[in-house]
Amino acid sequence: MNRAQTETFIQENFAGILQDYPWEDTPDYTVFRHANNRKWFALIANAKYQTLSLDQSGNVDFINLKCDPDLLEDLLQQPAILPAYHMNKRHWLTIPLDNSCPANQIKNLIDLSYRLTML
Repeated sequence: MNRAQTETFIQENFAGILQDYPWEDTPDYTVFRHANNRKWFALIANAKYQTLSLDQSGNVDFINLKCDPDLLEDLLQQPAILPAYHMNKRHWLTIPLDNSCPANQIKNLIDLSYRLTML
């Protein structure tokens, strides 16, 4: 999935959410949060591949998602799932939005993040 597909999936499949752009200096960084409790469940941003410790040149869009710490260790064994960029690495993960991770897995992890942040 790319950034546009990911944003559309979130907008069309999750009720009671807000999308905002909280930082003036990075207007392309967007946060998806629950309207009722304001908790984030997804951050979509971009960075250099090298910033994410990936051996490629150029920039990449990515998504940060909340994750159950009990699942995180196994998920991080997969090449397209990374330790969280600029988030708590025990509770969050990062996925490049460059089609390196299967779309169904991204969708499932978005759903998990949404559920983990509901309360």
